Amino acid sequence: MSKQEDGIGVVTALVRSAFLVNAVYAESGREYGLTPQQGQLLCVLMAQPYGMGELGSLLNLAKSSLTGMIDRTERNGLVRREPDPRDARAVRVALTPKGRELAEEFYTETCRRIDTLAARLTPTERDALADLLGRVVVDNKAPVVFMEYNEVPSSVRG
Repeated sequence: MSKQEDGIGVVTALVRSAFLVNAVYAESGREYGLTPQQGQLLCVLMAQPYGMGELGSLLNLAKSSLTGMIDRTERNGLVRREPDPRDARAVRVALTPKGRELAEEFYTETCRRIDTLAARLTPTERDALADLLGRVVVDNKAPVVFMEYNEVPSSVRG
């Protein structure tokens, strides 16, 4: 379909797709008792613990906003602060066992929902979309804030 046929250009398509993905995060988050930002935090921490500075950069949050979110998430028993083995003055944020379980459930459900956004595309179209969006992400040095679904153990994916 050409731009003229569907009436949408690349800027509009990217912005509207971001809104779609954000809406999925919000919907999944509500069902799991998380804000969209907490859901993103848990997904980021699935890969490994991170220092506060790294998390601020990855999630694009100011230090005060990040600290408040970590405090709330810690009070809910989902994350813990632990000493950074490379810097005695710093802390890293890691998932607790309860947080890991919730993160895996949230991640799996969020991936399932995001995948349905492209359900009407053929396998070839899905591959082309992934390739093109992947190039945009890599070219703009977007941080790795979400694990590749095919890199997550199948026990997590269900």
